[in-house]
Amino acid sequence: MDKSEIGNTGSPSTMHIERGKIREFARAIKDDNPIYFDEAYAKKTVGGIMAPPTFSMTQAFWEDGPRKPLLKYDVRRLLHGEQEFEYLAPVYAGDVLTGVARVADVYEKQGSRGGTMTFGVMETIYTNQRGEKVLISRSTLVETAAPVKRE
Repeated sequence: MDKSEIGNTGSPSTMHIERGKIREFARAIKDDNPIYFDEAYAKKTVGGIMAPPTFSMTQAFWEDGPRKPLLKYDVRRLLHGEQEFEYLAPVYAGDVLTGVARVADVYEKQGSRGGTMTFGVMETIYTNQRGEKVLISRSTLVETAAPVKRE
């Protein structure tokens, strides 16, 4: 990863928010909140069946074929450092989201055990079928320094 990759943008990816998938996801994370299951309750309290906060992570399962990486890294030295979700509007069953990923930042820090760690921040902005920005997902990747070769 290096600073020259900042601004790299991926192709748009579409995600249909399906009620059944919301239900499956909520069960998988063991969240029995009725806003994910009970249509009458959800409609009365929050406007409809809503997607759980981390549901957008399932977008990887909806993509067609392999995607071109926006950052170059050595997968053997890669760690997932952080994930952040910023909701700007509710995401409901029936919505169709389009996400566009970009490299938001690349920076380095000195590791506590020696060597430099490189951080890459990926940001995906999602809009719904009405063109409204509803979610920003940020993922921080950490590439650790290459091992020191000993003679």
